[in-house]
Amino acid sequence: MRIMHLLLSSGFAGTERATAEMCNAHAAAHEVLLVIKRSHRARGISIRDFLQPGVTVVEVGNLWPRRAIGRAIETFRPDVVHAHLRRATRLLARLNPPCATISTLHMWVNGPHFLQMDGLIVIAGWQKRDLVAYRGRVFDINESLLPHRRLAPPEIAKLRLELGAAPGEFLVGGVGRLARSKGFDLLIAAYLRAGVADMRLVLIGDGRERGRLERLAAKRVRFTGFRKDVKDCYQALDLFVTPSRSEPLGRVVLEALDAGTPVLATQCEGPKEILARFPGRLVPLEDVGALSEALVQSRASPPARERPDLSAYYIESVAAETLAAYEQLVADRLAGRAPRGAAART
Repeated sequence: MRIMHLLLSSGFAGTERATAEMCNAHAAAHEVLLVIKRSHRARGISIRDFLQPGVTVVEVGNLWPRRAIGRAIETFRPDVVHAHLRRATRLLARLNPPCATISTLHMWVNGPHFLQMDGLIVIAGWQKRDLVAYRGRVFDINESLLPHRRLAPPEIAKLRLELGAAPGEFLVGGVGRLARSKGFDLLIAAYLRAGVADMRLVLIGDGRERGRLERLAAKRVRFTGFRKDVKDCYQALDLFVTPSRSEPLGRVVLEALDAGTPVLATQCEGPKEILARFPGRLVPLEDVGALSEALVQSRASPPARERPDLSAYYIESVAAETLAAYEQLVADRLAGRAPRGAAART
């Protein structure tokens, strides 16, 4: 199969990681093309750094990429085009190519162009609330996860020191883009309010909010920036916290669970759905007091480390389900059946 992915974002966060994993998984047996914009690198990090050699990459202009994307479709002649995020999906809908089209709802339906795709992938059950009027095919496919190797105790001890925790101290960590939606300002406020002498907080990631967060932290929080070894870091934590104001799913929650690290999260859509099936604790949204109390209680009575069965999220299963979705949409085209989403196209 000839598979084209379209992603017009910058930097490397959850969506970029999911796209890279899917491209890599399918490139072993299929022709895979990824179209990205020229300004794909942000703060020194890009999806290109995580792609295997079998994935072909085409870069298009930042401001007016529609024609270049159209040429890429004409040249590559894909069986299916898979769009990611709003801008890529909007441009794909406008191009209306003669092949199957699909988009993953990494977030929510934040534009009518999503409803113009032949198929949509939902990674969380709550996303279906926005699809009542949608006439295309809907595929329930989990977020992908690459299970990580187990670190030896000396590796963990060394990493804990690097992340700012002395022997015997309780290390709390957050991972993700330093953006307002991720709520790291709430975590900093809760940590400072908790005032636990032997608790340390580390934030792993980068973003436009970093300067403001560093000022709020007043040098009492360790900021590491982006780390390629982030999956190692989960295993060094005593508690992983995702304090998001909004979180469609929460890949970081799955990664922390894979590491066997106890999870504390706010009651937004994704984490609430994940922690209904797996161990973890939820606190109300934007409630610094509740978050602070949960930190104090976690230090007083540390949650047990346990590693649940996450095999339903493993990339092999998710890649196979995604390929089956492509095949269904391609079969619709070959059989001359108008995709149910086509009527919504403009």
